[in-house]
Amino acid sequence: MKLQHRNPLIIFLAVILSAGLLFSFANKNDRLFAIAKNLDIFASVIRELDSYYVDDIDPDHLVAIGINAMLEELDPYTDFIPEENSDDFRLMTTGEYGGVGALIGNRTGVNMVLMPYYGFPAQAGGLRIGDQFLKVDTVDVSKKETSDISRLLKGPANTAVDVQVKRGEDTLTFNLTRRKIVISNVPYYGKIDDQTGYIKLTDFTTNAATDVRKALLDLKSQGITRLVLDVRDNPGGILKEAVDIVNLFIPKGKEVVRTIGKIENVNAVYKTTKSPVDKDIPIAVLINERSASAAEIVAGALQDYDRAVLIGRKTFGKGLVQTTVPLSYNAQIKLTTAKYYIPSGRCIQAIDYSKKDENGNSNSVPDSLRNEFKTKNGRLVLDGAGIEPDLKIDSKSFAPITFSLVARNLIFSYGNEFFRQHESIASPRDFEIDDTMYKDFVSWLEDKDYDYTTYVEKSLEDLNKYAQKEPYFEEIQATIEELKNKVSHNKEQDLITHKGEIKEALKEELISRYYYQEGVVEASLKNDEEIKKSLAILSDQQELRQILTASVKK
Repeated sequence: MKLQHRNPLIIFLAVILSAGLLFSFANKNDRLFAIAKNLDIFASVIRELDSYYVDDIDPDHLVAIGINAMLEELDPYTDFIPEENSDDFRLMTTGEYGGVGALIGNRTGVNMVLMPYYGFPAQAGGLRIGDQFLKVDTVDVSKKETSDISRLLKGPANTAVDVQVKRGEDTLTFNLTRRKIVISNVPYYGKIDDQTGYIKLTDFTTNAATDVRKALLDLKSQGITRLVLDVRDNPGGILKEAVDIVNLFIPKGKEVVRTIGKIENVNAVYKTTKSPVDKDIPIAVLINERSASAAEIVAGALQDYDRAVLIGRKTFGKGLVQTTVPLSYNAQIKLTTAKYYIPSGRCIQAIDYSKKDENGNSNSVPDSLRNEFKTKNGRLVLDGAGIEPDLKIDSKSFAPITFSLVARNLIFSYGNEFFRQHESIASPRDFEIDDTMYKDFVSWLEDKDYDYTTYVEKSLEDLNKYAQKEPYFEEIQATIEELKNKVSHNKEQDLITHKGEIKEALKEELISRYYYQEGVVEASLKNDEEIKKSLAILSDQQELRQILTASVKK
């Protein structure tokens, strides 16, 4: 039989391919063996601890600690969700739960109502900001953790719960009926002026796009010709909602974002699927350092299509995709499976968690490794550090006295007292802290502790500390003391010097008592620097066009 001649190249490739497959198979088997081995070791440790450790152990607690410590080695967004935390996880993703509808928290060491949501049982039943929790049903909660109180307040819709609180010197009991609580992603929308609409988007839970769409259609029916979309402090959420919100402003069939990961089934391209509500209305999107994830996708996609001007500060830089996978016994794991890439091709992730320094800390992406991309109109944009605004507005800084009054909850406490003494105030847009109110607040402060250190005083303290180590300290000590005496702050004078910003903090606190979250947002529009800049840009079509073209450098 005649042997066929075989191409040496084909034989060589076959050998290489076979070796590669064997190597890959061996690597996979090694990895699976390593996983099985370490799981067996982990189980053995728990078993021996339970048998021989001097005290009784709590296996659930120890295993949870072990799992969480392991996940901390990866990134901050990969989380283990035990069965008992499933309600909190559902709230984060859907915005709904069974309860009374109130934000609670700890102020001055006391658990209290921080914000009842308007129209829900807590607010409708009479609970107010500052009410201190004493009992929930028959359970004394005065010394319990906030999370424990929250758990007791939640429950199936249409079930009753008694809440006992302390308000001032009074002890009050409210009988509330729990209901399904659905928190709107748009706590406020309205007109800033005759032509400009405003939508505040705080989350991307279920129905976020529907909430924005309803607000947009209502504003258009009122005759707006330009729009401000505010995603400042928005932590993100469901990807589909982000895609659908972008779809409100750009045509059908356009790519909004794609996800790319290690395995094929997490790779996907998300495009707009519907006709837009308005593809021409001029838009300003407000962003800041707490705008993350889905909020960055909306802002970044609209920037990449030159559909909106971005105003504010650089966003957080969270470009990692999380997928929730069910585990045994109704537990879940939310793990990072891919990265987001917006239409220009850039990834918004700002920190590389796969590379750590010698101390185990993850590093930000250095500027030298950031890549250039182009928007639809050819404007240069960079990856690796969140979304950068087209127009930067520096964050507002506050004087140490204002910070101290807020941090020590004195403005909050004064708000409680003011609310008990005044039945009503003017509307959010009309209410102002007049000089009589401010004088009353200053008098109320007289016996309160709110000491603080100014920036200059802190600098002199540092100078004095380091100067003491120098041989010439005695020669300059008198000069330093003289400077300290000159710059020593005077509380009474600071209350006058910084009256404007203290009044603003008081105004926000008082408005929250009467008009809740919606009123606080509405009132803030009046003196908001980003809003002012948005109005100026949107009303000048020529400047807006210049910003959205490649001829203008950022």
